[in-house]
Amino acid sequence: MTRITIADLPDLGCRSFVHDGEPCFVVMKDGQAYAYKNSCPHLGVELEWEDGKFLDFEGVLIQCAMHGALFLIESGECVSGPCLGQSLQALEARVDNGQLVIASDAG
Repeated sequence: MTRITIADLPDLGCRSFVHDGEPCFVVMKDGQAYAYKNSCPHLGVELEWEDGKFLDFEGVLIQCAMHGALFLIESGECVSGPCLGQSLQALEARVDNGQLVIASDAG
């Protein structure tokens, strides 16, 4: 199980982390945490253009730094770019006392 402190993460704030040996990230939006594996469905590259920077310049969509694909924060669905219609791989997560809790994939 992975636990990441997110109590200090502002609305539309992002944080990268490692879960089960894989790079992942979380985005806070309207008090809800959305967690995904940090891998673009098009090329499999990590998404952020700078450490912890996953959103477009307007701060409303997740953006792949490699080719500019745009993804909805709430679902991870690609709405623009070469992977249109595909989605980021979501992680089952919950918030408990300011901690993002993600169950391990193993077992």
